[in-house]
Amino acid sequence: MKLKRRRKLVTYLNILDQPIRFNPFVFSRTFLLWAFLGLVGGIIAGLYWIGLEFLTHTLAWFGGWKVIPVMAICGFLAGLIIHLIGDPGEINLIVNNIRFNKGKLDPKNNPSMILSSLLCIASGGSLGPEAPLVQVIGSAGTWLGKLFRLKGEELRSMSIAGMASGFTAMFGAPLGGSLFSLEILHHKHVVEYYKAIIPALVASSFSYVVFAIIIHLGLGTLWELPTYEYSGIFDFGLSFLFALAATAVGWLFIYCTKFFKYLFNKRPLPIYIKTLIGGILLGIISYYLPITRYFSHYEINELLAGDFTLYFLILILIFKVLAISITVTSGWRGGFIIPLFFVGATLGLIIHQLFPAINLPLAIVSCMAAINACVTRTPMSTTILLATLTGFAYFIPILFASLTGYFLAPRISFISSQMEKE
Repeated sequence: MKLKRRRKLVTYLNILDQPIRFNPFVFSRTFLLWAFLGLVGGIIAGLYWIGLEFLTHTLAWFGGWKVIPVMAICGFLAGLIIHLIGDPGEINLIVNNIRFNKGKLDPKNNPSMILSSLLCIASGGSLGPEAPLVQVIGSAGTWLGKLFRLKGEELRSMSIAGMASGFTAMFGAPLGGSLFSLEILHHKHVVEYYKAIIPALVASSFSYVVFAIIIHLGLGTLWELPTYEYSGIFDFGLSFLFALAATAVGWLFIYCTKFFKYLFNKRPLPIYIKTLIGGILLGIISYYLPITRYFSHYEINELLAGDFTLYFLILILIFKVLAISITVTSGWRGGFIIPLFFVGATLGLIIHQLFPAINLPLAIVSCMAAINACVTRTPMSTTILLATLTGFAYFIPILFASLTGYFLAPRISFISSQMEKE
């Protein structure tokens, strides 16, 4: 019986290998494959988001001082899951596998990634769900590519298309998510993966539609910035100056992360002890500064709508940087892109407090762009993502700020696998 089933599967795959006959359009069977991957990715992302929202609201009931034991326990459980089921790795591993492992993302550790990241993100860690979604949907692309006997660049393109689907579902920006999945692999050689551009766009578009249907996502902007009014050519110079300040904070974040990584690796501790320590530290920060809790998907709007003093904004900036650094280095799982946008928005508000006459939305969006481009080395996709997420209609100032953060970033890369091939 097993032999007959295998023969039938081979027959079906041989049929799918044939080109679509009498097809007057550009699309082929590969288009259908990319579209199917996007549909699967949208479903996975939608179910993950529903589970995350449920768990987040459940754990949010524990307020006040209770946040400290809750985050400590969740950190310990997440570490225990990683210890017992397997280490799913971080964004470094994903980038490394795409670049040096023939584009293959292993799905065997997906259960560990899903369970540990849900606990880490829902309890209030300063990392978002984009990294888990990229790993899970990217590995689905690898599995689907192997099923249809794709090899070489075609298989790599399927994995990248899955990654793009994960980014897009989180950010609601198909073009930005597609470019981000390419740029984050290597900041100097994006064109090396040019064959994956169309697969990524197709899969992202389908993923976005399915995800939007599942969670009732609208087409509006995610973060409500004040209306920007162009005040002259000097706005471009101002965006450069704001980007300089944000790049300096990006340097601070990178070296802060290196410092905490050194501390956590100084002694060989089990992963569940590291995540427990990280949970305690994050719980203490969240108790005193509740707005620094979570990955800032909703907190950015709370920050923009609030009337905070300069002193309080400086505290938020410092401790959010610390919170992200601790979350990344103590073994907690998740993505750091949206938390970095939060840091950038906080810096923009601080600059406006110091110089009330400056253009507030320009300061905020320039700082958000520069710090993310500095850390992730993704100026093109950062520009498109922020224009989509904030509704900032003037595209060029964001690009100026992104390029400033990119070119003034430290040589020490935050994502080490982005570096040149040996």
